Amino acid sequence: MIIGITGTLGAGKGTIVEILKKKWFGHYSVREFLVEELKKRGLPVNRDSMVYLGNDLREKNSPSYIAEKLYERAEKNGGNSIIESIRAIGEVESLRKKRSFYLFSVDAPINIRYKRILDRGVESDFVSYEKFVEDEKREMKSTDPNKQNLSACIKLADFSFINDGTIEELRGKVEEVLKRIKNLQD
Repeated sequence: MIIGITGTLGAGKGTIVEILKKKWFGHYSVREFLVEELKKRGLPVNRDSMVYLGNDLREKNSPSYIAEKLYERAEKNGGNSIIESIRAIGEVESLRKKRSFYLFSVDAPINIRYKRILDRGVESDFVSYEKFVEDEKREMKSTDPNKQNLSACIKLADFSFINDGTIEELRGKVEEVLKRIKNLQD
């Protein structure tokens, strides 16, 4: 099974990943893929650079390029896998053609999400609230298939989570969905 995760910044994608990793899922991250590539190119590791590079790679290769590369890694290693941070419609469309693919989306109120990104202490997240809101607006909608369109990806999700409570509450929601998926596969 391959689970793709989409959602807004700071909503809890990484928390869902940690829940699934404890259930023996392999993890493949768009963010990590982009950071590796930025470092190879000697570019600064920040949100703007990651967005630019992601859009550039999709434009030069295909709208599904990054997801395809991560899917190849997941297939090579075998077993259940998570591809974290699906952000373009082409990525969803490509992964939908793969075996046992499910798309999860996660969201939370913006004030909770902003606090979370500051609390997690990742250097690329240290931005003002205004920049956080501006970045989100830019990433939510685009008619260009090579650019991020989070709102469209979220609408395409098979299972959606609102993460405005505790980690234990989110864990319960994820485990319930995993049971539903297992029942669908039986």
